[in-house]
Amino acid sequence: MHCDVYKFPKHDDMYVYIARPDYPDDTDEIKDWLSVLPKDFRASLGVSKFVIHLDLETTPKLARVDKEEVLSKLKSQGYFVQMPPQDVMRRQAELRALEAQNNIYD
Repeated sequence: MHCDVYKFPKHDDMYVYIARPDYPDDTDEIKDWLSVLPKDFRASLGVSKFVIHLDLETTPKLARVDKEEVLSKLKSQGYFVQMPPQDVMRRQAELRALEAQNNIYD
């Protein structure tokens, strides 16, 4: 199974894997690969940035997620969302709260 990985500047350390089951035969026309995402979710992500194309059959393992879980989600829904580690999410929430607190009197 081939897939493309994207990141989004508004969401540090979050990556979205998009299935490319017909690769390389799916490159004849320009496609919106992110159209498999639910519309509301996609709108909340902002502008995407392509990171890498992977052949998961030849990739031995992935850094932060279970390869079998990624494959399962790609096959069942066409995408997989890799969330940031909990410590990163906690720190981002703390920074947003501090920023909101500092801006309360602006």
